Amino acid sequence: MPILTHLWILPLLPLLGAAANGIFGGRWPKSAVTAVALSSTTLLFLATLEAVREFFTLPAEQIPWIKSYFTWIAAAGFRADFAVQVDQLTVIMLLVVTGVGWLIHIYSSGYMHDDPGYRRFFSYLNLFMFFMLLLVLAANYLVMFVGWEGVGLCSYLLIGFFFLKKSATNAGNKAFWVNRIGDFGFILGVLLILRTFGSLDFATVLPRAAAMAADPAGQIGTLTAIALLLFVGAAGKSAQLPLYVWLPDAMEGPTPVSALIHAATMVTAGVYMVARSHAIFLNAPVAMQVVAVIGCVTALFAATIGLVQTDIKKVLAYSTVSQLGYMFLACGVGAFTSGVFHLMTHAFFKGLLFLAAGSVIHAMGGEQDMRKMGGLRKKIPWTFWTMFMGTLAIAGTPGFSGFFSKDEILEATQRVSTPLWALGLLTAGFTSFYMFRLLFLTFFGEQRFDEHHVHVHESPKNMLAPLVVLAILAVGGGWMAAPHLWGGVNYFEHFLAPVFSTASEATTAVAESSGGAAEIVQGLFGAPVIVGLLGFLLAWWLYIRSPQTPKKIAQSLSTPYKLLSGKYFVDELYAAVIVRPLVWISDKVLWHVVDEGVIDGAVNGVADVSRETGDRLRYASTGNIRTYAAWILMGAVVFTSLLLWMKG
Repeated sequence: MPILTHLWILPLLPLLGAAANGIFGGRWPKSAVTAVALSSTTLLFLATLEAVREFFTLPAEQIPWIKSYFTWIAAAGFRADFAVQVDQLTVIMLLVVTGVGWLIHIYSSGYMHDDPGYRRFFSYLNLFMFFMLLLVLAANYLVMFVGWEGVGLCSYLLIGFFFLKKSATNAGNKAFWVNRIGDFGFILGVLLILRTFGSLDFATVLPRAAAMAADPAGQIGTLTAIALLLFVGAAGKSAQLPLYVWLPDAMEGPTPVSALIHAATMVTAGVYMVARSHAIFLNAPVAMQVVAVIGCVTALFAATIGLVQTDIKKVLAYSTVSQLGYMFLACGVGAFTSGVFHLMTHAFFKGLLFLAAGSVIHAMGGEQDMRKMGGLRKKIPWTFWTMFMGTLAIAGTPGFSGFFSKDEILEATQRVSTPLWALGLLTAGFTSFYMFRLLFLTFFGEQRFDEHHVHVHESPKNMLAPLVVLAILAVGGGWMAAPHLWGGVNYFEHFLAPVFSTASEATTAVAESSGGAAEIVQGLFGAPVIVGLLGFLLAWWLYIRSPQTPKKIAQSLSTPYKLLSGKYFVDELYAAVIVRPLVWISDKVLWHVVDEGVIDGAVNGVADVSRETGDRLRYASTGNIRTYAAWILMGAVVFTSLLLWMKG
């Protein structure tokens, strides 16, 4: 049975796994829950590989492959089908989501083994895979929106997984509400697309948008309004300024959740949506500038916060926000291929880094403060070497996956805006510094924990195996672009070229460069590599060569240090300006005045009047027949008089 013809099988597999464990898992042993969760994702990955194989056999005129299963909505000339599609961009996203998701499911079977919510965890994780696949496979904005909202729901459930912890429930609520703000913009953008094009199908909307005249520079036309509204949704889902605040707090969820949802898949949904809608953005110059600037500023902003964080997961969380900013920077300068390339390589090395951090936390009995670690290199060698590979990749070390994707983004940015390139370059240096700082504090130096209380041990094989696979991908996942260094073809860009054929690839046509020895030298010893090396050397000096210096610097630069360690006090600012005023209005005005005073007052007032009236009228019921007769006679007289008056 051809998978491409029956693409519904892909999202159905994890949905069945979620339903089986969610409904029946309570009566099953843990081994059965594990078997259901892992078999569903294993079959999903194998089915995805078969679908990709079939895709490569399609003739060019049949791409994108679109399959409609039934009409979902039909009203007043509008029709939206439950339809899915596969093109080159879909293939990349499918392989990332199912491949990395499968590895994280395997890892979770070891990491969450002793958790009492084991069944619930895997039910949520499978459900997330279902919605993410729906988002990626969607052939129109309506199906995409269902997946979009679904991954938001699962994110809320998984962030607040440890619901007995107030911090976890607060983090889940925070993620939910911040994402609702972004989703409101996304909904408005989709409605404006419907009004403008009369359809929500990608196959209809995107070619028409590409054929429209671009909005004048500096003006906000229809396409610019659509693009900006879509970007509001993307900023919420992919944690960009000013809607980034939910993602660092999302580290309250289990570490596998951080690896899957908040590093490899869900947070990249905004980048994917912008890349999918590239035809709209390319004809909206103002929106492109906004995307580039917001992405660049977010990348630098989050990187500076990551410089001083002491929680190992918080460092990686702000790193994720920063790397997502890089992806939007690429999209904003028209280098959509480079943005998607970095999305893929980031899924490899950031998923690896989060899982390796989880292995460290597992070894340390739940400890996440890097100041209480140190000297773990020889105690957990597999975790160390795999995390070392991930660190080299995110730092942009030549030959590793992050080197190729980050270099492409900076190269494309340099051709469009020198200031943005300079800020992106500075961010690359900061990234190298805080990642090697994490590595040195965790694995090198003196042991800063008591072995009598912490029994450090290497993780089990079902946790280490995914680390090894992701480490291999972190090293070699970018080599599809390597031939460009010596004047060859960038195979990743060549593969995605049909999707972004409407894009102005003048800014990203790296495959057309002359190449040769000069190109290789520039790539291996260019500015990004130099700043990465400087970040490594500075981290080595401060945390290996002179470990007392960071404390002295923090004391001498107390104000900047407090600003960075306090995360610029953005959460406190939001609480003072937005949260507390809204809570006060809700409490003092909407509750006590409107609800209790007006609504309850009206209802209770009617009840009081009815009760008082009935209380007074009851005195008329005396039980005396002569009194009743008198009332009847009086009523007859009044009624007769009224009739005579009306007749007169």
